Amino acid sequence: MEKLKSNIFFKIGVIIFLILILLIPTSMVKDLIDEREDVQTNAIDEVSLKWGSGQTITGPFISIPYDRYVKRFNKKDSINEIVKVKEWAHFLPENLDIRGEIKPEKRYRGIYEVVVYESKLKINGNFNNINFKQFDIEKANIHFDKASLNFGINDLKGIEKQVSLKWNNKNISFNSGTSNKQIVSSGINALVPLRKDSIVNYEFTTEIDLKGSQYLYFTPVGKTTDVNISSDWNTPSFTGTYLPDERTVSDQGFTSNWNILHLNRNFPQEWTGSKYQIEKSSFGTDLLLPVDNYKKSYRVAKYAILLLVLTYMTFFFVEIMKKVFIHPIQYLLVGIALIVFYTLLLSFSEHIKFNLSYILATVLTLTLISLYTMAILRSKQIGFFIFSILLIMYTFIFTIIQLEDYALLIGSLGMFVILGIVMYFSRKIDWYDIKLGKE
Repeated sequence: MEKLKSNIFFKIGVIIFLILILLIPTSMVKDLIDEREDVQTNAIDEVSLKWGSGQTITGPFISIPYDRYVKRFNKKDSINEIVKVKEWAHFLPENLDIRGEIKPEKRYRGIYEVVVYESKLKINGNFNNINFKQFDIEKANIHFDKASLNFGINDLKGIEKQVSLKWNNKNISFNSGTSNKQIVSSGINALVPLRKDSIVNYEFTTEIDLKGSQYLYFTPVGKTTDVNISSDWNTPSFTGTYLPDERTVSDQGFTSNWNILHLNRNFPQEWTGSKYQIEKSSFGTDLLLPVDNYKKSYRVAKYAILLLVLTYMTFFFVEIMKKVFIHPIQYLLVGIALIVFYTLLLSFSEHIKFNLSYILATVLTLTLISLYTMAILRSKQIGFFIFSILLIMYTFIFTIIQLEDYALLIGSLGMFVILGIVMYFSRKIDWYDIKLGKE
């Protein structure tokens, strides 16, 4: 047993075995991070469900029903018969101008913050392309009297007050729901008067007070679509198919402007049926909370094996250089302390900023390991040495987390330097003639 105790290759095997064993709780830590992130998502969904979910404004567009006659085989009578089928033709506006203001606020569900908002949108534009000649449909089959102007809105409970439409100086009230489901499945509609004997320019204006959460998007349905949004929120993310042509972000908030042409998207100004999924062209603003603690915690956890290997390597070289003996159980306890670091980091980051959480968890973990090292080796010098080495390693990981775009570069250079240091200090060790502990 004494020979086995001082056998260096046996100790290396034990260390490798411990590292592999400790990867199991490490993976459990990653699962815990995912679980806590799911809890946060559920909290956000719960608040959004009651207040109003993320909103996408699609429209306005005019839908006009018409009759189409098709030949169909009647199996019962074994004859071909002519059947009348109801179809829809859709027309998009010539010009669309949207100006809006977003007023966000924070709500809380337990320890989690959720961003909700109230918005005031003024929408105006015009239609001058209501023409069926290109579709080769007879006027007698077109129901101009049932033409409707539709707005797609994701969550109708976000509408705060009655929405009215000014259509060529005529006031019209909107109804709940869309006249058909071919373009959007949720929204509002209003019957609008159209002339069927000539092409007329129709101007419209409406205002929508809309509540929502997380984001506000728009779909560019105009031949020319101009969207101007302002808010006092200072951490927006402009996402979707198009980025703003102009944007200004400061501590006081942001302003943004999009100007999109029909040539920039992949659907026309008029069509029949459900040929196009126009919501895929939406764009807008995410109201982000400056909180990414779960993503950062997960990234730190990905380096767990690196920290385990480097920490155990440090203790192993201390054994060799200082002629001391560290029991495998003591290695195991140090490894468990390293794993507890991640749970400390995760729990702290849910209540305070991530960087401060990392510093606090690091100080607590390194202090525990250093004091334990002093106790088992009876050497303050070795304890301070372990503390210093581990502090450098944790600072290295912290730097990688902060420099996300350069993480691979910094990580590769750091590993190269660490490998060089290990090779330097181990260059004179005779691995075939070395025993652990005091001779």
